[in-house]
Amino acid sequence: MSDNSTATADGGGAAPSPVWWTPDPASGVGSGDNAWQLTAATLVGMQSVPGLVVLYAGVMKKKWAINSAFMAFYAFAAVLICWVLWGYEASFGEEMLPFVGKPNNVLGMDRMLAQSTLPSIITAAGTPAVQQFPLATMVYFQFVFAAITLVIMAGAFLGRMNIYAWMVFVPLWLTLSYTVGAYSIWGGGFLFKLGVIDYSGGYVIHLSSGTAGFIGCYWIGPRLAKDREDARPNNILTVLIGAGLLWIGWNGFNGGDPYAASADAGVAVLNTNLCTAVSLLTWTFCDIVYFKKPSVIGAVQGMITGLVAITPAAGVVAGWGAILLGLGSGSVPWVTMNILGKKSTILERHFDDTLGVMHTHMVAGFVGGFGTGLWATIDGCAAFGLTNLGGAIAGNGIQLGYQVAGALFVIGWNLVWTSLILLFIKHVLRIPLRMAEGDLLLGDDAVHGEVPYVFGPCEAHDPESGYIQGHALKTNDTNDGELGLGGVTTSEKPAKNGESSHGVSVEH
Repeated sequence: MSDNSTATADGGGAAPSPVWWTPDPASGVGSGDNAWQLTAATLVGMQSVPGLVVLYAGVMKKKWAINSAFMAFYAFAAVLICWVLWGYEASFGEEMLPFVGKPNNVLGMDRMLAQSTLPSIITAAGTPAVQQFPLATMVYFQFVFAAITLVIMAGAFLGRMNIYAWMVFVPLWLTLSYTVGAYSIWGGGFLFKLGVIDYSGGYVIHLSSGTAGFIGCYWIGPRLAKDREDARPNNILTVLIGAGLLWIGWNGFNGGDPYAASADAGVAVLNTNLCTAVSLLTWTFCDIVYFKKPSVIGAVQGMITGLVAITPAAGVVAGWGAILLGLGSGSVPWVTMNILGKKSTILERHFDDTLGVMHTHMVAGFVGGFGTGLWATIDGCAAFGLTNLGGAIAGNGIQLGYQVAGALFVIGWNLVWTSLILLFIKHVLRIPLRMAEGDLLLGDDAVHGEVPYVFGPCEAHDPESGYIQGHALKTNDTNDGELGLGGVTTSEKPAKNGESSHGVSVEH
């Protein structure tokens, strides 16, 4: 950190000003770390808005497009406010308990300008870990991770959750669940000290959101029966746009977690894309073998599971490890979603996970975490700043035990606290978790008073002049023929077969 000061107006001395971070010349990268970290954070933010916003809008039935997009939009905004007021410090600040930090705000200018540190992670030199960028950059970078966790979880609740219950749920779950996972694994908590490896959120983000989505959909209840029977997406092209933003945005998701524009960041980006490609192709191959057709939505699911599975391992596995993870993430969640899940009457009847978040994030997150314990390399761990001696492939079989222990804690914590939060909202706050039946029938119009697509008349085809969507509602006695669309004629002739005397069809 540099000691910045300004002279007083009369020149009689120096008045100290706030101390803020400036690049350390010894780091060899200048301000490159800060530039990359802000870029990576922006890429991750784009995964939520517009990425998952438009994906949700396209993948749901037309009547749920607005509500689904808004749930993601709201979560992104609400998380930011909670994050700067108490969430960041509870996740990355000084230890309060072995699994959570002391909540505090980070809004002071002196705080935001100062160099970013992780006070609960003590280096070999006996000092807190520092990053080569200001705290404001770190706060924003970690915010977009927290936000997308809630946005992902929303995918399990779409098509029936009461929007007011969701508005209350988001800050409560962030406070009581996300901060615990983040501090325990990333912020210097007990799982970090144990040696659990979660490079970029396979546990903190995906396993937690998948578990919370799984148990949450049980407490909320199912969608309407006819919405479950006919759940075809209303716009697959929009789904692909969102999926593309997810894939490319993941370069910031995994590439940003070394907190530096380092060699390890490059490895993480390459492995991310490699695993995702293999997973997408594996899922598609499974679709062809089992369903006899390659599904576009299936390919998107395979893409997502690949992104999820590589996340805990991105910079610590070699390229072949990324390929093996892709094979696992493209096949194991495919089996749980398309075979085991559909054969289980309990899951089908009581766990209406709208977008299969349990399979794409909970199962894939566990696959990725377990695969990290298998294929983490010594060099990869060292490049990431870890003291772990790799995974089982490097002769460190105990790493598998650490990974399973971390997964069990995240799963258990989320099963309990997600349930408690939803029951609190329902029974103490008296806010229904599920929409009323009448609102479920109408969808967006009942919830928001808006509809996603208006296929009404253009100015030349409005009801007042007798036309709507190209169909005549009344005859026009003028002979101007102004529409020029063959709908109005100037000749008088007897009516026949549903035509008026002016040759204008009066039937749809």
